[in-house]
Amino acid sequence: MKRIIIIGGGPAGLTAAYELSKHTDKYNVVVLEESNTLGGISKTVNHAGNRMDIGGHRFFTKDEEIMRFWLDLMPLQGKPAYDDKVLNRDKAYDKNGPDPEAFDEVMLIRDRISRIYFNNTFFDYPIKMNAGTIRGMGFFKTIRAGFSYLAACIHKRKETNLENFYINRFGKVLYKMFFEGYTTKLWGMHPSKISADWGVQRVRGLSVRAVLRDIFGKLFHKKNRHVETSLIESFYYPKYGPGQLWELVGKRIERSGGIIRLRHRVKEINTKDGHITSVLCDTGRGDILIDGDIFLTSMPIRDLITSIKGDNKPSKDVYKIATKLPYRDFMTVGLLVDRLKLKNKTEHKTLGDIVPDCWIYVQDTKVRLGRIQIFNNWSPYMVADPDKSVWIGLEYFCNEGDELWSMSDDEFCELATGELVKMGIIEGSSVLDSHVERVKKAYPAYYGAYKHINRLTGYMDSIQNLYAIGRNGQHRYNNMDHSMATALEAVRLIESGSSDKRRLWSVNTEAEYHEEKKTD
Repeated sequence: MKRIIIIGGGPAGLTAAYELSKHTDKYNVVVLEESNTLGGISKTVNHAGNRMDIGGHRFFTKDEEIMRFWLDLMPLQGKPAYDDKVLNRDKAYDKNGPDPEAFDEVMLIRDRISRIYFNNTFFDYPIKMNAGTIRGMGFFKTIRAGFSYLAACIHKRKETNLENFYINRFGKVLYKMFFEGYTTKLWGMHPSKISADWGVQRVRGLSVRAVLRDIFGKLFHKKNRHVETSLIESFYYPKYGPGQLWELVGKRIERSGGIIRLRHRVKEINTKDGHITSVLCDTGRGDILIDGDIFLTSMPIRDLITSIKGDNKPSKDVYKIATKLPYRDFMTVGLLVDRLKLKNKTEHKTLGDIVPDCWIYVQDTKVRLGRIQIFNNWSPYMVADPDKSVWIGLEYFCNEGDELWSMSDDEFCELATGELVKMGIIEGSSVLDSHVERVKKAYPAYYGAYKHINRLTGYMDSIQNLYAIGRNGQHRYNNMDHSMATALEAVRLIESGSSDKRRLWSVNTEAEYHEEKKTD
């Protein structure tokens, strides 16, 4: 029996552990997680009955295998959720599915509504060429944006950076309005200094052309065989947030005989003859050495490579590149408020008639706030009292140790509250409670030493029993389903005995996989 050590208890690590733990006669599975909770950045934080989804996670995928994975664990709702009942909303319920009012392990069907808040005006996200956009931009700026897009179609720029990538797809006017400032906030770096790889990874299929194709397809009642991820109108969501699903996966792993070790930070990785032999973990109560036959890692590449010791320790050049591999950290403050000043001017009904958005993107460069989540709209069960309060998450992008990161929780809440008041979203007196979360290395970055990423991945692949999976394990800004797909591919390689890891690195790089979901 082979002992498989999985470093990291996020979606990728838990997916691999879940699949491998089904084969109790072949594998002994051990998951090592640095924190005290499962789910990685897909965890759910419970603060006094109000739950925070760290980063926001829509359960939508183009991969049928992953969709089955989710729904086998948490079946689709068969009856209305609390807000569906109150608002008399009809949805495509599963006639055999559970009642979310009576059962907890259930997927809800949620409307996907995300908008941009710019100059005190809401714009559709993605940008749509409709009456609302024309009103918000003004007639003349809309005309300028149209000609700018046409110019970009005629004179394509070399996509040597993210700025050119965006301009090619949206034109310079829309780029300046909706992408330049927000991207700089997200990465702390101007788009002209960021690799276009990030755009390929995240928005390859999204453009003005894709938006227009979607609009005209609906206008003429055509069934569109190509649905962009960012254009979907609904998604699935666990009753109590994404962490609920991953905690359930953890229980299933342990039920199958797998072992999960929380508060086990891998600090050293020992190698010999092209293989990892063991890892040294800091448990907070002393160090422990854990050996294994096969190792899967979703820990950040920078931490992985700088931890490797023994025969196969990295060369000085590889070590130096790894130490400079960039990341972006993340802070979010949950604010419980009794009301929002924003008015719901949409056709979507909501509890308390709050705005219907799951996310609101804040393009305004006068504030540091990047994005607002309204947890009431993700699931009414995320909020202790959804009829009388609104539970929002304010997301800030930062670097560990910088001014934002170093603020006390009270200082950070004061800053965030002040920005919302400045933007006209809340009254300062409406805040009832708050909670702060910090997440290290939330976003693998695509600048600086990233240009040498192939040197690092080549070195990692030279270690025969090491498989890199997940967002940080591969240093790719993957969605949750893509991270899971890397884990499933690693499992297939292990079960087949294949040493060809190219398939592992090809997940979410093939255009068809990333861009399109085919429908009948």
